[in-house]
Amino acid sequence: MHVDGVGHPLDKAPDGWRDRMAVLAYGSNANPSKITWLRGRLGLEGPVVVAHARCAGLAAVWAAGFRVVDDQRPATLTALDGVEEHAIWFVTPDQLAVLDRCEGRGTRYHLARLTEPDITLEDGTRLTEVHTYVGAAPIRYPLLVDGKPVRTTDVPQAEAAKLDGVAADGHGVPCEILKPAYPG
Repeated sequence: MHVDGVGHPLDKAPDGWRDRMAVLAYGSNANPSKITWLRGRLGLEGPVVVAHARCAGLAAVWAAGFRVVDDQRPATLTALDGVEEHAIWFVTPDQLAVLDRCEGRGTRYHLARLTEPDITLEDGTRLTEVHTYVGAAPIRYPLLVDGKPVRTTDVPQAEAAKLDGVAADGHGVPCEILKPAYPG
């Protein structure tokens, strides 16, 4: 759990944290410093509860386009064989609204409910209701190099900007895109 710029064990988390919306975080969203950035820049409030998870059949890969703010290639999610370790944020509605703004929900990324997640927390809890952000436009679809996505674990971000390829036809994640509860 992250609060006041410090990490705390989950036994200090607020009651009912497992009842919050579970959001699979990958790329920079899995980095604790991103939580601090979201607090300072976008007003993220309250304890942010994050757990490590084993995710089968999903991979963080490099996106086809670049971020405007720093010309770096961001991560995106796609379905791929294998297992990766990622983070699960257990968010309140207000925290989800901050993530939506950060991710450019509806333009850069869509919020989606995974339809058949194979995600297990470190304590062995298997999650069945998990959400995540998937590419909403070709610049956030997976980059295909020689016809294959490139895992973020295989190529560091400094090298990812130099990759040459094409955008996949879609995000490739088995999911249901959620419509925002608010206009826009």
